[in-house]
Amino acid sequence: MSDDGDQPRLLVAEDSISFLMLLHAWWAEWAAFSCFREYSMWVFTPLAIVFILPILIILLIYMSILFLHVYKRKNKLREALLSDNFWDGARKTLAILWEGHGAIWHGYEICGMEKIPNEGAALIVYYHGAIPIDYYYFLANVFIQKGRTCHSVADHFLFKIPGFKLLLEVFSVFHGPQEECIRALQSGHLLAIAPGGVREALFSDKTYPLLWGKRKGFAKVAIAAKVQIIPMFTQNVRESFRSLGTLRFFRWMYDRFRLPIVPVYGGFPVKLCTYLGDPIPYDPDVNADELAEKVKQAVQALIDQHQQIPGNILRAMLERFHTRQQR
Repeated sequence: MSDDGDQPRLLVAEDSISFLMLLHAWWAEWAAFSCFREYSMWVFTPLAIVFILPILIILLIYMSILFLHVYKRKNKLREALLSDNFWDGARKTLAILWEGHGAIWHGYEICGMEKIPNEGAALIVYYHGAIPIDYYYFLANVFIQKGRTCHSVADHFLFKIPGFKLLLEVFSVFHGPQEECIRALQSGHLLAIAPGGVREALFSDKTYPLLWGKRKGFAKVAIAAKVQIIPMFTQNVRESFRSLGTLRFFRWMYDRFRLPIVPVYGGFPVKLCTYLGDPIPYDPDVNADELAEKVKQAVQALIDQHQQIPGNILRAMLERFHTRQQR
């Protein structure tokens, strides 16, 4: 009888042990999953951040476009639409926004602003970063400090991006036929060109090579318009945003199909300082090949003087705490 009475208790005990073992196994699996989740967040959160920040820049550009559309619709009078200074209020507002962003996020400065003429034409030739955020800040500062709109030459693909048409129109950006460039300079405007273009933006790297190839169209434009050329380079621009253009697949895609689909990451708050070199005056005795090489050497000299090679993101961030540059 005692054996029969103990058997139910034994079964209950065995069931309890099985349940506890199952609970323990479930808890161990949950703990392992939690550890894996925490580890994954630790690994992938920084990666997510560096890819999200470029998207935020794109959103800021689209916010600028939205503002322009709102501004345009607020002023419906035809005479205002035909006025030469119709967009000045919008340009100034956006310039202040971009200038503030540059000052806060990058401690942005320009060294040599006095070399930009207060009036009259000049051709500015600059190194192209993965995302030319420095050039946006430069345009904003030129408009605020000089009261001048700098015309810009951009790649054809930029004009195919939905929604960009109004922004490009208001800020005098065009795809750059030489005749149009010459016309802008002969009209007394500032004009900026990056001879390296998309190729330099996507496939240059932290050693800052100039990928100009044999391009000399900008030199022909300067000679035809009889204007000075101002070389320009921004320190640490390659540390702000970087591209994966060093991977062969993306280089092959661009060379084969001319598709600028190289992923860009970054948005790091590095120190950015734009340096303007001494103007190269018009010389009727210098041909396009000689002038193009002279300008290339001038931009390279700015890189050699102001950029530590190879570029380093951490070092560039720490430079935010250094003594401010002499303007």
